[in-house]
Amino acid sequence: MPAYTLYGAEVSYFTGKARAYLRWRGADFEEQIATQQVYRDIILPNVGWPVIPVLKMPDGSIVQDTADIIEQVEAAEHREPPALPATPLQRFVALLLQLYGDEWLTLPAMHYRWTYNEDWAYSEFGALSAPQLSRPEQYEIGKKNGQRFKGALPVLGVHPETIPGIERSYEAFLREFSQHLEAHSFLLGERPCLADFAFIGPLYAHLYRDPESGVLMKRLAPRVADWVERTHAGDAGTGDLAADDGIPETLLPILKRQMREQLPALKATNDLFAGWAAEASSGDAVPRAVGQIEVSIEGFTGPAAARTFPLWRLQAVLDAYGAMDTDAKARADALLASVGGRALASFELPARMARKDCRLVLA
Repeated sequence: MPAYTLYGAEVSYFTGKARAYLRWRGADFEEQIATQQVYRDIILPNVGWPVIPVLKMPDGSIVQDTADIIEQVEAAEHREPPALPATPLQRFVALLLQLYGDEWLTLPAMHYRWTYNEDWAYSEFGALSAPQLSRPEQYEIGKKNGQRFKGALPVLGVHPETIPGIERSYEAFLREFSQHLEAHSFLLGERPCLADFAFIGPLYAHLYRDPESGVLMKRLAPRVADWVERTHAGDAGTGDLAADDGIPETLLPILKRQMREQLPALKATNDLFAGWAAEASSGDAVPRAVGQIEVSIEGFTGPAAARTFPLWRLQAVLDAYGAMDTDAKARADALLASVGGRALASFELPARMARKDCRLVLA
C-alpha cells in the first residue's frame, strides 16, 4: 500500500504542483481523483471546505496546502537534495518565485481557461465529479461546479480592462522563460527546486493542458512546453543548482516582472491588512480578503480583491530574508536593487500569521 495518497485532479492548478514534487521526490504515493464521494468522506470532514489537493500522510493525517504538503513530506522522507534550496539567496529566490507562481500566475492561468477553454473546462469538471454519468450530464454538473471558479476572475483582477495587459504580460513571460531555458534546465540551475514546482501548477494544469492555451504555449514557447513536460514527469535534472548560491542572470527579467506587477499589489493589500489587524487579536481567523485594490499590468489597470493569502506566502519570503547573515543580505539587497525590488527589503507585515486547522489566523 502506498505511503501517501494525493487527492486531486489533472485539471487542478495546485494538484499539478504537489504531483510534480512527489514524483521528483520519489515518494511512494498514489493519486485518487477527488470525486464527490472523496469530498464528502475525506476532504470536508478533515479540511472543512471543498479544496484540492490534499495529501493523506502515512499516519492517516490530512495535509492541505501545497507548501505544507512539501514541507511535511520533506521532513518525513529525509532525502537529498532538498526541495527548498539550502543556501540563503537561492532559498529566498525560490520562495519569492513560489509567491509569484502560486499567487500571480493565477491571473493568466484563470483568464486563458475561462476565456478560451470554458466549455472544455466544464466537461473536465463534470467528468471529475461524476465519472459514472453520460457526457451531457457531466457537462451540466461541470458547468454548475465550474461557475464557482469562473466567478473568481474579478476577485483576481481579471476584467475586460485588464485582459490586454494580462495577455501581453504572459506572452512576454513566455519569451523571458524561454530565454532562461536556453541556458538552464530549470529555474535555479540544472535540477528542479521549489520554484519549479510552484511554476508547474499554472503552467501545466491550465496553460499547457487546456487546449487553446496549450497550443499557444507550444507555438510561442516550445522550450517552456518541454520544461513543463519534464518537470511534471518528475525529472531530477542532470546537475545541481547554480554554484556559489548564485542566481542566473537569465532569471532577472522574470523577477523584474514580478516586482513591477505583483509587489505593488502586495503593498496595497498589506496597507488594508494593517487596518484589519489593528482591531484583531491573536487567534482570530484572517479573512480571505480585506477590501479592494487596483492591479496594474502592462499599463492596464482594474480592481481586484485584497486577498490575504499572498501575504502568507510573502511572510515566508520575508522570514528567509530576515534569517540571512550580513553577507547574504547584502547579496539579496543587490539582487533586489537590480530587479526593481528595493521596497521588499524594508517590507513589514503589521502582524504575523499562522496556519491552524487549515486556515489562516493571527499568530
